[in-house]
Amino acid sequence: MAAPMSWRRLVQSVYSPAIAGVFTRITDRLFRARERTGGSSVLLLAPLLAETDPAPRRVSRPTGSAGCQGTDGLCTHFRWMAEHVPAFRVPGTHVHILTSPDQFYQTMKARIKTAQRRVVMASLYLGTGHLEQDLVDCMEEALRRSQEGGRSPDLKVSLLLDYTRGSRGQVNSRTMLLPLLQRFTSQMRVSLYHTPDLRGLLRLLVPQRFNETIGVQHIKVYLFDDSIIISGANLSDSYFTNRQDRYVLLENCREVADFFSDLVDAVGDVSLQLQPDDSVTMLEGMVHPYKGNRQDFSAAARDRIMEVVNTAHIRQRLANRTEDSEDEGLSEGEEDTWVFPLVQMKPLGIRVDEQVTQRLLTDAGPDSTVFLTSGYFNLTRAYMRLVLGAGASYRILTASPEVNGFFGAKGVAGAIPAAYIHIARQFYSQVCRLGQQERVHLHEYHRSQWTFHAKGLWYYLQGQDRPCLTLIGSPNFGYRSVHRDLEAQIAIVTENEDLQNQLQEEQEMLYRRSTEVSSSTFERPDRHVKLWVKLVTPLIKNFF
Repeated sequence: MAAPMSWRRLVQSVYSPAIAGVFTRITDRLFRARERTGGSSVLLLAPLLAETDPAPRRVSRPTGSAGCQGTDGLCTHFRWMAEHVPAFRVPGTHVHILTSPDQFYQTMKARIKTAQRRVVMASLYLGTGHLEQDLVDCMEEALRRSQEGGRSPDLKVSLLLDYTRGSRGQVNSRTMLLPLLQRFTSQMRVSLYHTPDLRGLLRLLVPQRFNETIGVQHIKVYLFDDSIIISGANLSDSYFTNRQDRYVLLENCREVADFFSDLVDAVGDVSLQLQPDDSVTMLEGMVHPYKGNRQDFSAAARDRIMEVVNTAHIRQRLANRTEDSEDEGLSEGEEDTWVFPLVQMKPLGIRVDEQVTQRLLTDAGPDSTVFLTSGYFNLTRAYMRLVLGAGASYRILTASPEVNGFFGAKGVAGAIPAAYIHIARQFYSQVCRLGQQERVHLHEYHRSQWTFHAKGLWYYLQGQDRPCLTLIGSPNFGYRSVHRDLEAQIAIVTENEDLQNQLQEEQEMLYRRSTEVSSSTFERPDRHVKLWVKLVTPLIKNFF
């Protein structure tokens, strides 16, 4: 059996004739093989298609998008993203902004208890307090119910954590999860990612408390069946109580959930696997992250992870062409929101998020406004140049010293808030030197007995009083996020007015607790930075 004609028409409409010819010959063979094996040929084609340079094509727009009909519509501004990453179309009514740590925590517990097929969680670490134990107990309850032949007999639980942070101390993330792994071995998977940059003598010499500065698994994804929370929050008590972050729940968005489930699986496949006896092993055939060859590990990991991104991208492009050619849109206003997953894993040679973020900042025009927030204000040089050289107005929110996560820490870590004061002062001085005070504003978040960890941005187009785009996830816009860690976030582009209102309320809620920085801010006695802290600030910028 040759490749179905629908495939031929799709390919010929998307790709140039030469590429289409090669594709058709290959698919003829693969479809014959599929009859014999029952496997999917799409996955096999992903690496090949990802390397092609397709002819320009029209990107389909969400149906019911009145704003796209004008020259300043959302498609005009953001359609380029679909050329770089998968573009998932979802109803805006399925996207919910969570606003508090407790809401985040209670939502996770409720979703775990009712999960029937899968629970997939990626975080830097799992804490060891009673709130974290309650979360583990929810997993145990769901797994036990599935074993009793209830309504969820196929439930699988998968956790991806960082090896260094998850192994710190005698009681740690691993010891919290071992009882589940021992009791539900066939349904439970715990993967511990280890950066390939921590190896050899460096791995022996760097103290346990600081080894995570070399690079970590920093993705924060919490998935329950077909719903998913994207956040910057870890699985730790402070993130459930008094550490302000951002969180978005995408409810019943199966394609998005499938993508992130596959992404976590891919990173898990190149990670160390926790065993019931607390030992760790690599999957058969995988290169070891710190015992194996550095380049071989990175290449294998990159191929495995990009297979997920490329396959989803190809599938979306082909699906969109089918909808366009057959004119099969949903009813007016049903799918008015796009979700673009952005992955950044520079140690593995993956720079998708960095490239998209740079383009967003570059394209921000004089009549646009960008609200950007980071718990650790440490823009890369490239991002800083774009902010200072762009035409858009910027309102940048960062942590005041007393809500910095390192405030009051012992030893060198206790100097980190002062280092960020110095970084903020350098940035503000540059803004003033360039005469950009009317366009670029710096704000500090204040809240007694709380810490601040929110990151992302809200994008307001000209003439709009609500944001139409947000970035939300794990990246901090700093050196570590871009160069050292594994990161993921999503860009949400929406024309749904209710979702735009939610985004605006979230942004205003955070900024209401802030004060604007001025020259006098840095003259206050509590903003004095010691000379030695100034001298080590370049080091802190690269590692914290």
